[in-house]
Amino acid sequence: MGFILLFIMIAVPIGEIAVFIEAGDRLGLWPTLGLVILTAIIGTAFLRVQGLGVLRRVQDSLARGEMPVSEMFDGLCLLIAGALLLTPGFITDGVGFALLIAPFRRAVAAQIAAHLLRSGRTTIWSGNGAAGMGGHHPPGKGAARHGPVIDGEFEDVSADRKNDDDEYPPNDRRIEP
Repeated sequence: MGFILLFIMIAVPIGEIAVFIEAGDRLGLWPTLGLVILTAIIGTAFLRVQGLGVLRRVQDSLARGEMPVSEMFDGLCLLIAGALLLTPGFITDGVGFALLIAPFRRAVAAQIAAHLLRSGRTTIWSGNGAAGMGGHHPPGKGAARHGPVIDGEFEDVSADRKNDDDEYPPNDRRIEP
């Protein structure tokens, strides 16, 4: 994984420089710079609209008592797209615009899920026990409560105390056996 990141960190800037040189040769300096700025502005506008849509879908999922997994992945893709669109370059802009397309994001999500399942390093856990993914039950609607059970005994000693509360500071109350 580290080698792949190193390769990307070296290859992307070299590719961007090569594309800039070619675009500058064909279009000229100012049209190339204008095109880079224009893609950043258009990408930011698209990103804002789609980001608000994803935020609404997250809120709707939460209101229904569901985990917004796909919506959160869309939000992550939009965050990456925003960073790529604001980075000067045509290659990064191309990948950023691709991440703005919902079918492309779904295909990427499917590839990542398949890779995670093949690797065997994936654990799916739901905080409500047996409900599983997408089976979240809101409180009060028949949801079983799962969690640690603490078994213990106690004895109320407050009646045995002779109003000597001034002996201990308010945050240091002691229960005597």
